[in-house]
Amino acid sequence: MGKSNSSGSFSVIGTDVSITGDVTATTELHVDGTINGDISCASLVQGEGSSIKGGIKAESARLAGEVDGSIDVRELVILRSASIQGDVHYDALTIEQGAQVDGRFAPRGSGNAKPQSPLASKAGSGTKTDGDIEDPQLSIAS
Repeated sequence: MGKSNSSGSFSVIGTDVSITGDVTATTELHVDGTINGDISCASLVQGEGSSIKGGIKAESARLAGEVDGSIDVRELVILRSASIQGDVHYDALTIEQGAQVDGRFAPRGSGNAKPQSPLASKAGSGTKTDGDIEDPQLSIAS
């Protein structure tokens, strides 16, 4: 078992699988089923018909299904088939035209090292962030 973090390693939650509870993975996680709980992983790939009701924390994520919860991801891609309800915290963000997001977008790392409760940490923030933070990247894909 010498390769615990190899790039070819990933876990799949199939379309027929429904999980109630938090999910943690050290590598890439493919979700095609339903998860009612928080997800923490290195990389998340969400299929079109899948549903996640809970928070997502990952280095990178590619979302194509339904998400109801806050998202804290360094590199985030939201595909046109995605429907997201919740606040989104990111370093780099790509949104395909047609994606639906009902929530606020905010760059990560604005002085708050604990993204455990992103809703509470951003509740009183203004509309523009100035100071010592890097400018987040936002691109709209067509």
